Amino acid sequence: MRTLIGCFIALLLIGCKTEVQNPIGMKEDVVYLASDSLEGRQTGTPGEMKAARYIAERFEQLKLTPKGTDGYFQEFAFKPSSNPHEQAEFSDSLSADGTIMGRNVVGFIDKEANYRVAIGAHYDHLGYGGDGSLYREGQAIHNGADDNASGVALMLNLAKRLADSTSNTNFVFIAFSGEEMGLLGSNYFIKNSTIPKESYNYMINLDMVGRLNEENAIAVHGVGTSPLFKQTLFANNEQGLTIKEHESGIGPSDFTSFYLADIPVLSFFTGQHEDYHKPGDDSEKLNYEGMQRIADYIVNIVQDLDDDGKLAFRKTKDESEAVPRFKVGLGVVPDYLYTGEGMRIDGISEDKPAQKAGLQKGDIVKRMDTMKVTTMMTYMKALSTFKEGDKTTVTIERNGALLEVDVQF
Repeated sequence: MRTLIGCFIALLLIGCKTEVQNPIGMKEDVVYLASDSLEGRQTGTPGEMKAARYIAERFEQLKLTPKGTDGYFQEFAFKPSSNPHEQAEFSDSLSADGTIMGRNVVGFIDKEANYRVAIGAHYDHLGYGGDGSLYREGQAIHNGADDNASGVALMLNLAKRLADSTSNTNFVFIAFSGEEMGLLGSNYFIKNSTIPKESYNYMINLDMVGRLNEENAIAVHGVGTSPLFKQTLFANNEQGLTIKEHESGIGPSDFTSFYLADIPVLSFFTGQHEDYHKPGDDSEKLNYEGMQRIADYIVNIVQDLDDDGKLAFRKTKDESEAVPRFKVGLGVVPDYLYTGEGMRIDGISEDKPAQKAGLQKGDIVKRMDTMKVTTMMTYMKALSTFKEGDKTTVTIERNGALLEVDVQF
């Protein structure tokens, strides 16, 4: 069914020389981008090139001006690093052995304003798995509906709405390649921007925005990168979202590249889940009504910032620097959007200490041994004190009751 719908959408867009009669919404965009026919959109593969052409055709349909180096496209060559602790190297050509071509897709809305706002989302994913996959049962297509067809679809929704708005701001829309390989597309773009870099007022990043939960919780990174951001975020929350704010402009997504160029950033994220970097991240599992609420929220933010002039940039502490080192793991996926006291478990890994101890999704870790757990950071600090073979008692809250369980690492 997904493939048939994807083919239908593709037929609507063929050539894009005639006006598309039927409007395409976020769900249709996700269904196509996360279809098996694109084979997981791994950077440099034919599937990713198909996705790039689709996005360019959607930009053309929305009447965005091409702002790549070749129409809507900005291509870059790079050689992946075999060392996970080293960055890939950009290259001048594809002649070198092992060199891969990435392709950013760039569109522009010119309202003849003084400032430009960048709105970006990466469109690449993991292909059939590889090093980034958390799937351990062989090769399978990783369609990446939430990661990050959701962000691209929401970006296209914003492009349509902001093109039709009376905003006094120019907008640059960028679909980034190479994010999963180390933020390569955004890194290359900001260092080779097709628009003067000093004219950027701020950047909005959309990465995994497709699974708004029942608590309507959304993480917003980069809140500390400009003094106006915090008050703007909370003043425009007509959608009743539960906002989990993060000050830092550094994190595992493309907003980092802009922050490092001294540009204020905001990055939106609805949280990890059990299908993260697995073949189960499919289009039917997304919350499209939730995506619409997030889109409405971002439009409110952009419109509020429209008459505030050039935003001041502020450096923030790199929150990742404070993360302690671990010798062992509990074997859980934390709920990064949880705003209560403790660390709530969002998923359990097979054959790990948590599963063997009987911990369950939804349990809230309150204490590990004698150490109280009140936040994600205190949980990580407590975990870092254990080594392989250690035994401890973990206090959890389950359905309102406190329980003690014995855990061995």
